[in-house]
Amino acid sequence: MTRQTREIRIGNVRIGGTNPIAVQSMTATRTQDIAATIRQVELLEAAGADVIRIAVDNPKDVAALAEIRQARPNANLSIDLQENYRLAEKVAPFVQKLRYNPGHLYHIERDKPVTEKVRYLVDVARAHGCAMRIGVNAGSVDPDKLAKYDREDSITPMLESALEHCAMLDDLGFDQYCVSIKDSDPNKVIDSNLRFAEARPDVPLHLGVTEAGMPPDGIIKTRIAFEQLITRGIGDTIRVSLTLPFERKGEEITVGRQILDDIASGRFRSVPRFEHKGLNIISCPSCSRVENEAFIDLAQNVREMTAYAKEHDITIAVMGCRVNGPGETDDADLGMWCAPSYVNLKRGPQSLGHFTYDEILGRLRTELDRLIEEKAS
Repeated sequence: MTRQTREIRIGNVRIGGTNPIAVQSMTATRTQDIAATIRQVELLEAAGADVIRIAVDNPKDVAALAEIRQARPNANLSIDLQENYRLAEKVAPFVQKLRYNPGHLYHIERDKPVTEKVRYLVDVARAHGCAMRIGVNAGSVDPDKLAKYDREDSITPMLESALEHCAMLDDLGFDQYCVSIKDSDPNKVIDSNLRFAEARPDVPLHLGVTEAGMPPDGIIKTRIAFEQLITRGIGDTIRVSLTLPFERKGEEITVGRQILDDIASGRFRSVPRFEHKGLNIISCPSCSRVENEAFIDLAQNVREMTAYAKEHDITIAVMGCRVNGPGETDDADLGMWCAPSYVNLKRGPQSLGHFTYDEILGRLRTELDRLIEEKAS
């Protein structure tokens, strides 16, 4: 497949066209913890990050962002607009890129047409010279699109959402945008991006396997997707999403560059399809939306505690925040999403209640044993 994507500018980095694939990551600290977030930016820059993403959710985060920008004036910063897209005009002076999620945009100000919200974002981006990313995630596609297709088909709603928003930006005469279509299943990442690239070969793609999990499993899943796509000429910037302690976030950049180097040198370590057998633990990357750092230890403890069930075809999801957690645990057999002082436990889309960080492992084991018994009967 020949890809002739347009070129877009993110600060002093250009992606698309004939430019090398850019590698990016996201700060893991709370944005309002200014010293810690600056430290994260420094760690990611030292690891070779081309673009660094920060989440902003309220005016205090915006004030913190202004100080972070002052401390790291040369960093190419991308901002994550999740549940408050109206902050775009406040943060745009300090960043080079705005990222929004069409699914989240759908739910905010429901009485206002989505096209009007997108127009606002484009006006802000254009006024401040920012690029944009349309970031579509499997766990947060708007319900109207999901309702049109079979529940087993999670790719078509994502694809439709991405293409719809591309058309909106095109109609507004804005071409400085890229797209990401992400899932925790590398096969779905491969298939959705192949389909998008065929439909819109001009649009640069940001590649990533969301909630890839902890090393080494998260690296394996990511490598499979990247090798299958980049060797087909698909992918203009990448993000490796791993559940890591804050001081190790630079490893996402290191891993990303190693995968790119291996692909360029013809060293392939994966197989064409990801055929997972046995226990599958997915966990989101530690990022600034995490409301309790205990999430990182919890993910590790879940992996250790559930080792006895490794032969069973069961998926357990561990999510770190309220933004992605509720929706992106729906497809797991057992799912957890973490709040500041408790953990919500789910079985598929059904809530089983919330438990303290001290209680959750015991309750999870009870539910896991029950699920194994049901599957065996």
